[in-house]
Amino acid sequence: MIRVRYRCIVCGRKFPEGQGIVIKYNDLVLSFHSSRCASKFLKRLLEIVPYEDLGKYIREIYSEYEDLLKKKEELRAKRI
Repeated sequence: MIRVRYRCIVCGRKFPEGQGIVIKYNDLVLSFHSSRCASKFLKRLLEIVPYEDLGKYIREIYSEYEDLLKKKEELRAKRI
């Protein structure tokens, strides 16, 4: 059995399949050995992509997570 080894695109560290964060996006494989490297990449991406192109999607996802948090809080309040 051959185990795939990925290489972190931020720091260059190699890690085995099943560890780290691997995101397949179209023909790219974005591999990060840790959440810290993934957040560095995301931060840089958000800095360089024009807001007009990304802002709508950021707001949409932000709203989704806000709604999920409100539902969780409501469930906790009902349990008490």
